[in-house]
Amino acid sequence: MKQIRKLWRKLTNAVNNRGMQFLISLSFTFVALVGMAFIGVFLYQSYGRASEDVVIQDTQQLLGQVEMNLNTYLRNMMRISDAMYYNVIKNVDFARDDISQELNLLYEVNKDNLVSISCFTEEGELIGASPVGTMKDNADIQDQTWFTSAKDKMENLHFSELHVQNIFENSSGRYYWVVSLSRGVELTSDGKLSGGILLVDMDFSGIRQLFTKVNSQELSYVYLVDGDGKIIYHPRQNLIFSNMLKENNQQAVSYSDGLHRENFQGQDRMVMVKTVGYTGWKIVSVTPMTNFYQNFSQTRIMAVIIIIISILVMIFANQFVAVRVSMPLKSLEDSLRGIGVEQERLAEGAGEGIYIGGPPEIQHLGETIKSMVKQLRKLTDDIVKEQEEKRKSELDALQSQINPHFLYNTLDSIMWMIEAEQYDDAVSMVQALGRLFRISLSKGKNIITVGDELQHARSYLDIQKYRYKNKFVSCFEIEKGIEKYKTIKLIIQPLIENAIYYGMEYMDGDGEITIRAYTRRSDLFIEVEDNGLGMPEEQVERLLTDDTRIRSKGSGIGLRNVHQRIQLYFGKAYGLKIISEPDQGTIVRIHLPKTEEVKAPGEVEA
Repeated sequence: MKQIRKLWRKLTNAVNNRGMQFLISLSFTFVALVGMAFIGVFLYQSYGRASEDVVIQDTQQLLGQVEMNLNTYLRNMMRISDAMYYNVIKNVDFARDDISQELNLLYEVNKDNLVSISCFTEEGELIGASPVGTMKDNADIQDQTWFTSAKDKMENLHFSELHVQNIFENSSGRYYWVVSLSRGVELTSDGKLSGGILLVDMDFSGIRQLFTKVNSQELSYVYLVDGDGKIIYHPRQNLIFSNMLKENNQQAVSYSDGLHRENFQGQDRMVMVKTVGYTGWKIVSVTPMTNFYQNFSQTRIMAVIIIIISILVMIFANQFVAVRVSMPLKSLEDSLRGIGVEQERLAEGAGEGIYIGGPPEIQHLGETIKSMVKQLRKLTDDIVKEQEEKRKSELDALQSQINPHFLYNTLDSIMWMIEAEQYDDAVSMVQALGRLFRISLSKGKNIITVGDELQHARSYLDIQKYRYKNKFVSCFEIEKGIEKYKTIKLIIQPLIENAIYYGMEYMDGDGEITIRAYTRRSDLFIEVEDNGLGMPEEQVERLLTDDTRIRSKGSGIGLRNVHQRIQLYFGKAYGLKIISEPDQGTIVRIHLPKTEEVKAPGEVEA
């Protein structure tokens, strides 16, 4: 024990006798080695988790986009079926009328996505079909799934599994993979009702194209199964159908929407599932963890190399710092004194809390730092002021934008009305356009009354109603006396634009837009509600952070711009709130203070 103590004292004395440079170099090197080791391990683990989170987030966004595109595609097919049933079949008597012309017309309009469209009696007899009109003699359709499913439930839509449709005569001998959309329909013959089946065969290539675009990633792949777990699309579909490759589709169909981890055939996999609402189909994304970690191993090697290089650089840097720190403090004082004298003339009042005391060298160092803080404070204030002015200029410039595309379409509509001798409509549309521009300009004022802003919205809706006849109806629910309060201009029109161009885009009619204005205590609210398609929660969260302005159709003033201008004038407590769910429509609510006087940003009372 004594020998150990004696050895420790000798080592301590030897180190202490080496001087400041050696002590600093040794201490910094030890700290650098230990610190970099801990940081390396921490960063490696953090990067692994972050990379996995990024993959999960990207996969969620990918599945959301695929689900939205697939929904759009299937809705188009459903509209074809609805159009044939409600506009044709329900309005004809099959004892006297023939529907071949309507079938051919509907097929020609949609032939890029269809293989055939046909109608049968509930006994399986063909009434009409396009583009072919003759069934095979040996074709027995009454036992096929699409026929029995549609026959069991009248007017309900049924999506079949993937199959080859070969019930019709085809001179080319070529038959296509299809997904059949069938429904039970009511047929009228001599005034008597009977059952029938309407069949729309969707070309599988349309679905395949949707998924081919997203299956270009190296780490993962996406496939589609129906509610029974049968594969509709898979990037290696031929291998699976020929039993040369297995897929865990029966297990995947039992998963709820979200992230799951599984082991399939000895391989750890990360599985993300999203259900296509009314069909019961499931979109499945599979990421083999071996692919993920194989890609990550390259990053791991690079990280180790960077850490080793960083340690070597820090060792040399520590040696350099040790030499510099051991230089006389007097040299440091002399080098800082000139800077302190120069900074003394700058802004006063900053840095008063900086400690100044101790030896003269430290006092001079404190004075210099104090002076530098003053300069930094002044520069910071100048930058903040400059950025505020720049932001205001950008927002003012955006306020004045009127997209030439909108103006061109409006003038083109007016010219069309005049050519069609619809003079009253043309005059009304010109008057609405005049009111729109008059309030938009507002003699250069940014602050107008709520009444003027609502009138601006009415004028805009009047123009759009002429352009989109029977597309939508509008309704104003305005609290009495609210028109006198003040607001910034051009905040309702962009909301109506989004409701028309996005909420109503896929609607065939019966669109409704409701504008409400009401007060609650010291707050004023304006709402624009539509009964359009709505949107998922993740898209709502992006609306006020992404640049969502309408570039090709609207005025160019987006939701984010409206939100930022409201907060610029009234504060962070105010702005926009978006409430939306898929297929439930959208409400965009403007929150303003109830006031009859609005000050410009940065303006203060005398």
